Parts: sequence; C-alpha cells; structure tokens
Amino acid sequence: MSSIYGDYIKSVIRTVPDWPQPGVNFRDITPVLQNSSAFRKLIDSFVHRYQDMHLDAIAAVDARGFIIGAPVAYELGCSFVPVRKKGKLPFKTISETYTLEYGEASVELHSDAFRTGDRILLIDDLIATGGTMLAAAKLIQRSGGQVVETATIIDLPELGGSQKIRDAGHGVFAVCSFSEND
Repeated sequence: MSSIYGDYIKSVIRTVPDWPQPGVNFRDITPVLQNSSAFRKLIDSFVHRYQDMHLDAIAAVDARGFIIGAPVAYELGCSFVPVRKKGKLPFKTISETYTLEYGEASVELHSDAFRTGDRILLIDDLIATGGTMLAAAKLIQRSGGQVVETATIIDLPELGGSQKIRDAGHGVFAVCSFSEND
C-alpha cells in the first residue's frame, strides 16, 4: 500500500548512483526534507493513514526514522520513542541483534518505553533487507507493546525486506517504492 502523495514524494527523492559503493543507487530523502511542500505531504501521508488507529506511541529507528517519527507523533498526539543504535541510550535497555550483509548490528530500547498492550507504530525511512525493522519490532513486542504496523518512506521490494516483515506478521505501509530500474 502507498500514499496518495507517493508519486510526488518519489519524484522529489534524489537517486545517487554508485554510492556508498559501485552498483548501489542510494535513495536520498534530503530533497524531500528541504522542500516544505514535499515534507508536509510526507508527514500528512502518515498522519492521514494513522489518525483513527488510536496509537499510544510512535517508535522510530535511529536516525532518519526520527525525522519522520517525531512530527507524526506530535500530530497524532501520542508519545515518541527512539529505537537507538547500541550504546546510545542512558538508562536500562533491552537490545536485539540482527544480521547485516557483513556482520551484525544491534538496536536498543529503554526497558520502560512501553506498557503492556500499548499500540505502537514503528517508523523508519527505508526498508531494504528488513533486518533493522524486524529487530525493532521484536524489541517492542518484548517490552509489551503491540506493533500495529510498520511504516516507511521508501520500500525497496526487490531486496525482500518488506516481504520478510509481512511474513513475520506485521503490516507494511510505504509512501513509495523503488525498483532497481527506477
């Protein structure tokens, strides 16, 4: 599923070929953030989708997820909870490790971030292989929260992440998607 503004947002996203390595087309969201109309439409895409879902919190993944998650939480009148890279949170945390192409990484959440049964929207900027989003979803569930849906600006479906997230039982909302040929 995508947003009514999906084609417009997609047209504003910049593709940087061969970055950070040859053969990779990097999808750069900074032009969306720099364009006030595009940024408003982006945030509205999430707000309009979730305004009647009675969410308790927005959990956003470090760091670009914060850019979207905070204004969406504000507009929806719910709390904002950061899901951080390991070692960045000052209080007692729980962590989840996931596999990268070359190694592993971990994300953390404060152990008191959610109450049992809290309805949580999980947001990040992009779904590629799905590892970060799945690790964050596991953290939310371990802390007692219920992941209502996962949401992102960009889905790269050819990399399989959104399907892995669906296979794990979570809905996926993307404002737009890119194929390798886009």
